Amino acid sequence: MATPGKPNVRIVTLGCAKNEVDSEEIAGVLSDAGFGVDGLATADVTVINTCGFLEASKRESIEAIREAVADKRKGKTGRVVVAGCLAQRMGAELARLAPGADAYIGVGQMNRFADIVRDVQSRATQLIDIQPPHHRWAAVESRARPGHPWSAYLKLSEGCDHKCTFCTIPSFRGPHQSKPIERVLAEAEHLAKHGAIELNLIAQDVTQYGFDLYKRFTLPDLLRELDAVEGVEWIRLLYFYPNRLTDDVIDALANLPKVLPYVDIPLQHAHPEVLRRMRRPWDGERYLRLFEKLRAAVPEVAIRSTFIVGFPGETEAEFQYLLDFVAAARMDRVGAFTYSREPGTPSHDMEGQVPFRAKRERYARLMELQQGISLAKNQAWIGRDLTVLIEESRDGWLVGRSFRDAPEIDGLVYLEGESPLGSLVRARVSSAEPYDLVGTLLSASRPSRSLHPLRLATPSAPR
Repeated sequence: MATPGKPNVRIVTLGCAKNEVDSEEIAGVLSDAGFGVDGLATADVTVINTCGFLEASKRESIEAIREAVADKRKGKTGRVVVAGCLAQRMGAELARLAPGADAYIGVGQMNRFADIVRDVQSRATQLIDIQPPHHRWAAVESRARPGHPWSAYLKLSEGCDHKCTFCTIPSFRGPHQSKPIERVLAEAEHLAKHGAIELNLIAQDVTQYGFDLYKRFTLPDLLRELDAVEGVEWIRLLYFYPNRLTDDVIDALANLPKVLPYVDIPLQHAHPEVLRRMRRPWDGERYLRLFEKLRAAVPEVAIRSTFIVGFPGETEAEFQYLLDFVAAARMDRVGAFTYSREPGTPSHDMEGQVPFRAKRERYARLMELQQGISLAKNQAWIGRDLTVLIEESRDGWLVGRSFRDAPEIDGLVYLEGESPLGSLVRARVSSAEPYDLVGTLLSASRPSRSLHPLRLATPSAPR
């Protein structure tokens, strides 16, 4: 239950990892201001951090708002604050579509959430505060992290400057704004001090990092600084933009000991005409050449991408081009979305909208093709050793992730043996499924700075 005299705030987080970071910053700011932040206690205030990326996420957010308002009527919660992307995207319209909340707050206001909640508790009228996106970074030490201490997301920037015709994000997250390099380093050191050995660097486009502040792309410089942070063992990057995956960035992936050989590069399609309609760079042939360069420099690199099927005007021939590209690219992981027609985006009004049934059928064909590729990629690890970060003990198995597996979106590694949660261990792979690996624990291990993640994954003869 809530501590007497200490109002309790429940935070509901929807959407992506960037929203998770926002909620952790909100929780930390509230906690520092004397609020309780306990999802199990009775809520004096419920904050819903919404997602507004796709129509499906919009529906999920609206349902969460309606549930919280219903709880308010039943006396299960006090005030209801709607925050985040959908509030920013829809503004007062959201208050009409999902009425009954006490406040609707836009993005980028994490550092003033204590003032917002106090205002909401005392005021008699509804608050709608949707300012143009301007991101105010919360204090480094204020972030509250309720999850696994050994793995953390670290946001490098907010917003996006790209003009993809299907994407809503720039409309509510605003233009690209980098977090200053000294602020990123301070946050990394703080996370490491509190147990994080894996840092997952996130941004709409990590390759654009620093350009707005320093007038040049400074991701390689940042990675060299982060590689020296004591306590950090793994540094993972999410997400790359294809025409900015430069030689300097590839060199950092290849040679910095803690930077994982993992590339998540959402390509969205491969056919040049579809990419032109999407306002995306290059084409499948150039993407294949980029992958060749990556694999030459970083032979064991794990490559992940996502694609949109059924984009307006996509013909069967253009979709077959995408299938041929995926077959040739042989990526470790592939995710896919059926095209979502989002109001306010240029593609919403394009001719040639693809019927829902055709989109679903193409999605199934793409994922069936990739499943076979993923299985073959995983089977190639049988008999080889990997370093695994242990995160769970389940039904007698240790469950963890390798350098090939980002949190929540990729596969898992199941191991026989015993080891503490949060430990890095050496394991030998014995069998493979399309998404997961199975193996045996060899020994506990904390890699030294002299041992690059690639060399943690070298073949070894079976015992």
